[in-house]
Amino acid sequence: MEMKKENLKQAVLWDKAEGRKVRCKLCSWRCVIAEGKVGHCVVRRNIDGVLYSLVYYKVCSANVDPIEKKPLFHFQPGSRSFSISTPGCNFQCEFCQNWEISQQAVEEGQIEGQAYLPEDIVEAAVRSGCKSIAYTYTEPTVFMELCADCGPLAKRKGLANVFVSNGYMTHEAIDFAKGWLDGINVDLKAFSEDYYKRLCKARLQPVLDTITYIAKETNIWQEITTLIVPGENDSDDELKRLADFLVSQAGADVPWHISRFYPQYKYMDSEPTPMKTLERAYDIGKAAGLHYVYLGNVPGTKTESTFCYKCDGMLIERVGYKILANRTKNSCCPDCGTKIVGFEL
Repeated sequence: MEMKKENLKQAVLWDKAEGRKVRCKLCSWRCVIAEGKVGHCVVRRNIDGVLYSLVYYKVCSANVDPIEKKPLFHFQPGSRSFSISTPGCNFQCEFCQNWEISQQAVEEGQIEGQAYLPEDIVEAAVRSGCKSIAYTYTEPTVFMELCADCGPLAKRKGLANVFVSNGYMTHEAIDFAKGWLDGINVDLKAFSEDYYKRLCKARLQPVLDTITYIAKETNIWQEITTLIVPGENDSDDELKRLADFLVSQAGADVPWHISRFYPQYKYMDSEPTPMKTLERAYDIGKAAGLHYVYLGNVPGTKTESTFCYKCDGMLIERVGYKILANRTKNSCCPDCGTKIVGFEL
């Protein structure tokens, strides 16, 4: 992965350290990187005592998606989002569905992609009739430089910016992005340190800190996703503690997306999540006081739709990523007038 400096982008959020080392402040690994070495994500390198992004000019995916695919259900519902990514991730999840690009640098020792100027990305989003740009598929934190150059341009063109993230960014990174970042879906993969260590090669607490900080210190719209892996994070006790945490730290209005697991990547010996398990998790979330709980990867169930938490009236009817009906009026329930938080964004 030798690259010339003229083909790289100097990184954001780092400090010089002793002995020509650098200290990255972008994610919660806070890597101290020796000269010539890369950080935990394998896509940021110390070259001559300066930290560079290796992926700024390596866009590997660009698609027009429904915003519901992120999943964001309370942010510009029914709109389209121009979705981009570069290779790289600061996690190594055993069940990653996008491992071919997220783990490319780790698995293959190379970084593949094409150079697209931020202006071209924003123009493509506008031309495609999108209302937002989503930084997704891999971990947007590790290509923050590209996000940060696209974000303000997008805002000037009337577009929103959203992240789909594992939540491992530092508070400094959140503060760096909050001027142009409008929405985020954070994966809260489990409520167990053992799970994070064993299956994601990461830690739980930084993710909890991110969710709390975004909720209490920013105006970024936030939704949460939990992939339920059979026998790993599906006990009543763990699900209750997770739901209670969301209510207490992110608030009862934070949407919680409970997603069905299918065997992926290195985690192939499990069956898909039983519907009974998903329904039990849904009931636990509602019992904890969450107003909006959704089941994902199970098209055709009523738990994909948005209901008023006060009168239980149907507000948005969904099948998969498609909206069949939207009955909200001025972001409120037409039956009882209850405000549906997030819809006005």
